[in-house]
Amino acid sequence: MSIEKMEYVIIAGLLKNLDRSLEKCVESGCFHMGDASKDVIDTSEGLKRLDEENPYRSFLRRIIAIETGDDFEFSEDSFEDITAMPESEAEEFVSDAEKEFNEATEEISQYNLEIKERNLILTQLRHLKGMNIDLGKLLNCTHIKVRFGKLPCDSYEKLSYYGDRTFIFVPYDDDGSYKWGFYFAPGNSIAETDNIFKTLYFEHISVPEFVKDSPSAEEVKITEDIKRLELQKASAEKKLEQLIAQKGKILNKIFCRTKYRYDIFEMRRNAAVYNDKFYIAGFIPKSEEKKFCKLLDSIDEVSVVVKPAEKSGAVKTPVRLKTNRFSKPFSMFVEMYGLPSYNGFNPTTLVAVTYTLLFGIMFGDLGQGLLLALLGFFIYRKSKNKLGAIMERIGISSAFFGLIYGSVFGFEHLLDPVYKKIGLKHKPLEVMENTNTILIGAIAIGVVIILISIIISIIINIRRREYSEAVFGNNGAAGLIFFTALLAGLAGTLTGKANLFTLPYVLGLIVLPLIVMFFREPLGCLVSGKKFHMEGGIGDFLASNFFEVFEFFLGYATNTLSFVRIGGFIFSHAGMMSVVMLLSESVSKGASPIVIILGNLFVMGMEGLIVGIQVLRLEFYEIFSRFYDGSGLAFEPAVIKYNTDIE
Repeated sequence: MSIEKMEYVIIAGLLKNLDRSLEKCVESGCFHMGDASKDVIDTSEGLKRLDEENPYRSFLRRIIAIETGDDFEFSEDSFEDITAMPESEAEEFVSDAEKEFNEATEEISQYNLEIKERNLILTQLRHLKGMNIDLGKLLNCTHIKVRFGKLPCDSYEKLSYYGDRTFIFVPYDDDGSYKWGFYFAPGNSIAETDNIFKTLYFEHISVPEFVKDSPSAEEVKITEDIKRLELQKASAEKKLEQLIAQKGKILNKIFCRTKYRYDIFEMRRNAAVYNDKFYIAGFIPKSEEKKFCKLLDSIDEVSVVVKPAEKSGAVKTPVRLKTNRFSKPFSMFVEMYGLPSYNGFNPTTLVAVTYTLLFGIMFGDLGQGLLLALLGFFIYRKSKNKLGAIMERIGISSAFFGLIYGSVFGFEHLLDPVYKKIGLKHKPLEVMENTNTILIGAIAIGVVIILISIIISIIINIRRREYSEAVFGNNGAAGLIFFTALLAGLAGTLTGKANLFTLPYVLGLIVLPLIVMFFREPLGCLVSGKKFHMEGGIGDFLASNFFEVFEFFLGYATNTLSFVRIGGFIFSHAGMMSVVMLLSESVSKGASPIVIILGNLFVMGMEGLIVGIQVLRLEFYEIFSRFYDGSGLAFEPAVIKYNTDIE
C-alpha cells in the first residue's frame, strides 16, 4: 500500500476568531498542526509569534490537585450540558468540592496512619509478652533510662566485651535472627550506651506514651482500638463514596470543559499574528479536504488556502500509512523502525507478507499454530492490540506449514491417514529427512526477498530522481545485475545443469557491474552533467571505493547466508518437539499427557518468541537496510488530551 496524500493548509482570519478556528480544526479530527510561527514567519515580514500565558492553567491545577481518593479518576466526558455554566459558578462548585473531598480523604488518611501505627505497636508488643511488668512505670523512671528494640544474634555475643560498662541488656524473645529485649542504664551514661548499641546494630523501637500497662493487657486494648478505627475508616470511605456520587460527575465535566479550553489555548502558541489577523499552518489528508474546508467555512472572516504538500517548501510533511485489512496490524513494526519519508515507500504490505510467511515456515505446527491464532483472536477482540491481530495471522501461517510438515503438537504422524485419503503416500515434507532441501529452500527464499528489496530500492530512487543511485548504486541496477548473475552462475555450476561462468558472462555480468559500482560517483556526475571533485587524491579514492565494493560484496554474501536461519529454526522446532515426545515416553502413562502439554506450552512460549524476534531482525537488517530510511514524521491530528498532565 501507499502513503496517504497530504495537502498543506494555511488558515487565516481575524484574531477574535482564532479559538473558534482551532476548535474546528480539532473537531475535524484530521488536522496535523504545524508551527506557523516557524513555517510562516520565516517567509513573511511583520508576523510575530503568539506567546501568551494560559488563563486556564491555575484553575485546572486546582481541579487536578483535589484529593478525590483511589476510586475516582478524571476522564473524558461530554460537557455540553454545562457549557453555559458561568465561570463563577464553576469556581464556586470546585471550591466546595475541593474542601469536602480534601477533608474526606484527609480523614481516611489519618485513620490509615493511626491503624498502621497501632499495627506496628501490636507487632512490637507481641515480642514483649514475656515481660509481666508495667511498661508505663518502667519508661518513666527518673534515674534509669530504658530502650526497647531488637539486637542481631551475632551482636548479642559481643556484649561480653562491654562487661565493665554500666548497662544491662535483658532479652525476652528470640526469633532466630534477633534477640528482642531492652537495655537500661543510668541517665548520666545513657548517651554512651546508646552509641555502643548503635555500633552493634541495635534497632530501637519507640513505645508510645499511651502504652501504660503490661504487654498482654496493652495488646488487648490496641486490638480493640484497631477495630474501632477500622469501623471509623469504613464510615469515612462511605462518606467519600457518597461525595463522589453527588459531585464527582459534575466535577469531571468541569475538568473536561477546562481541559478543553486549556488545550485549545495551548494550540494558540502554534499560530502567527499580524496586527489583528492570525495564521495557522498544517496538513490534512487529501481525502478529507472537502469535510475540513466545510467546517472552517462556517466561521465568518476566515479563509483557508489548500495546496499540495509538495509545495509546502521546507516544512516537513507528516506521514499516514495506507494499509489494507490484512497488513494493518503490521504497521506497528514499521512504526517501531521509523515511518518512511513522505515521498518514500510504505513497506507495510511487504512486511505483512514476508513476516507471516517466514514465521509460519520457521514455526510450522498445525496444533500450535491454531492455538496461537485463537489466543491472538481473543487478545485482539478484548484489547484491540495489534499484536493480537498479528498472532492471528502468523498462527494461521504456522498451521498451514504444520500441515505440510505433518506436525500436530509434536505428533509427526497423526495426519498420515489424512494424507493417504487425499492420495499422498506420506506427508509433503519430512523435516529431518530433507535437510538439504530445506536449507536450499531457505537460501532461495532469502534470494527472492533480497531481489525484491533491490528492485524496490531502484524504483524509489527513480521516483526521487536519484538516477545515479538507481543505476550505479550497490542497491541499484548494477548491484541487481551482479547479484543475479553471480547466483545464477553458482546455481548452474552446483547443480551441474549449466556452466554459465564463461569469459563473456563473467566480464559482462559480474566484472562490469563491479567496475560500475566502483566508479559510481564519477559516473553519476557524468550523467547528471556535474563536475566530479576527487577529495584526498586518487589514492584515497581508489582505496575507499575498493573497500566499499568489498564491503558490499561481503554484505550480499552474509545477507544471503543469513536466511539459512530459516532452515535452522525449522530443525530446531522439530528437534525440541522430539525431545518433548521422548520425555513423555520416559514417564508414566498418567504423567505423559502433562509432559506433552507443558512441553508444548514451553516450546510455544520460548521458541515462538525467539522466532518472532529473528523474523523481525530479518525484516529490519536484510530488507529495510536496502531501501528504507525511516525518517518520516508521524501524522498526528490535533486532539484534546483529557489527562492530568499539564505544564
